[in-house]
Amino acid sequence: MVILDAHDPLSAQLREAVGATLDDFISAGSAGLDALGGELRDVSGLAAAFTAGGKRLRPAFCCWGWAAATGSTDVPDTVLRAAASLDLLHVSALVHDDVMDGSATRRGLPAAHVQLAAGHAAAGLRGDSDAFGRAGAILLGDLLLMWSVELFDACGAPAEALATAQPLIAAMRTEVTAGQFLDITAQTRPPLDARAHPASVLAQVRQVVEYKTARYTVVRPLQIGAALGGASPDLLHALAAYGSPLGRAFQFRDDVLGVFGDEATTGKPAGDDLREGKLTVLVANAMAALDEPSATTLAGLLGRPLGPDEVAAARALIAGSGALEATEAEISSAADEALGVLDGGAVAEPARTGLAELVRIATQRDA
Repeated sequence: MVILDAHDPLSAQLREAVGATLDDFISAGSAGLDALGGELRDVSGLAAAFTAGGKRLRPAFCCWGWAAATGSTDVPDTVLRAAASLDLLHVSALVHDDVMDGSATRRGLPAAHVQLAAGHAAAGLRGDSDAFGRAGAILLGDLLLMWSVELFDACGAPAEALATAQPLIAAMRTEVTAGQFLDITAQTRPPLDARAHPASVLAQVRQVVEYKTARYTVVRPLQIGAALGGASPDLLHALAAYGSPLGRAFQFRDDVLGVFGDEATTGKPAGDDLREGKLTVLVANAMAALDEPSATTLAGLLGRPLGPDEVAAARALIAGSGALEATEAEISSAADEALGVLDGGAVAEPARTGLAELVRIATQRDA
């Protein structure tokens, strides 16, 4: 059992409890992998390494959803295991994201596909090392996804509560996968489309944010925890009304950090979203606001390797367009919308205080 603190809703105690739960589960799963073949030790090691850190936001929202439904801050181990399963799902998505985006690092470490490729090359094995790394990382992500299902299904919650939560976690898995596909589809549009057709591009990008981030990061974890606690339909609706704007604000903060973040703090190379050519709300707004020559210059800086001077130039164009200021204003507005749901009395104490503090944590961060 873990005890939640409404004034520190992402407490070290909660994060450590989630980490310990994952350590125990992955250790047991790794023993099973070892029995299948020693070659799988690298997979086990990567699973442990990439689940060892992170913000633990999704497990936290799950636990606070349970608190909103029950009025208690004493989270039983059954709910903690269900919450921890959401982090396994998340790391699965991150591993796959890094392959799709060609990202070199994750959480301050070489990405899984990079590590596997390096190991292949160092051992002098036959075949293309990069192809081996990508294939191995895809399979690692698949394994983590299957383990997340296993951990949730075996969390030990009462059968009736588990049956109520199952459709919600099924929706979460579908929505994040669909959101990812919507994202790669949105990224096929030329950046200058955001200048020629700003409303269309922004609508498409916002749709991605709703399914890939808002529901996945906030709404569904809250509702899953609440369902395990016997929540009413009204409470589930209120949690969605709180979670959707907060999830948007969370993603917009990520978009800002992906361009303007400090590499030493984020664990990702400075301006990484620029190199990946991500068409985010921040970039789309900049494209729409810039004059044609400046928009063309910014488009030319997206989706390719950039040196420090080029990253600085892209940042200056985005900030000068007013897009950074507009995105910060939208983050603030969405955070206020989420807080307004809590102010309306839809969620009782102590969960109300905890969820209000999570708004600050999710939106006012530097990593």
